[in-house]
Amino acid sequence: MVKSAFSHVRHWVFDLDNTLYSPAVRLFDQIEVRMTKFVMDAVGVDRDRANQLRVAYWQTYGTTLAGLMREHDVDPAPYLHDVHDIDFTVLSEDPYLASLIKDLPGRKIVYTNGSAPYAENVLRARGLDGIFDAVYGVEHAEYHPKPERGAFERVFARDGTDTGLAAMFEDDPRNLAAPHAMGMRTVHVAPDAIEADHIHHHTSDLAEFLARLT
Repeated sequence: MVKSAFSHVRHWVFDLDNTLYSPAVRLFDQIEVRMTKFVMDAVGVDRDRANQLRVAYWQTYGTTLAGLMREHDVDPAPYLHDVHDIDFTVLSEDPYLASLIKDLPGRKIVYTNGSAPYAENVLRARGLDGIFDAVYGVEHAEYHPKPERGAFERVFARDGTDTGLAAMFEDDPRNLAAPHAMGMRTVHVAPDAIEADHIHHHTSDLAEFLARLT
């Protein structure tokens, strides 16, 4: 039954963080530490206040970067370079997931609120490089973040994504609302399921879910 729900899909869109790798590796913990330090230096506050702002901007604007740009006119390029300067060796290659994604019919892309160079580093560490047709970062959405619909529209226009023939895989449920409204199949990839009208499917194991489709 799940397979039939995706029989029309020819455009496959994957988020990156905590979607194409397990949140159990806690890669994003490294990024959050660097985000907090960047906020401390950029805004001139102590660590506790910087951490509060980091979370508040993520909740309000979709990303910490969007809040820093809106509230403090921060240049996004140095931020993206700095916060993504992390240790990727905690990630391991996943040839099984790579084969499943490769076998999906049609065009496959990655779209992340991080930067494209960062995404390429993650994909390389996971053994997923070379299987996607394109990789898009927040810079390709003119630094507008998911969950803004305009961010999706910018990236999908650039890629030629037909949203009526597309599916979105994403760990943050907020970021599935716009794809759902645009006619995409939506898959929430996370340890715990969330009931919401804009979420069609949930999985805690991306490979297991994709195996049911191919």
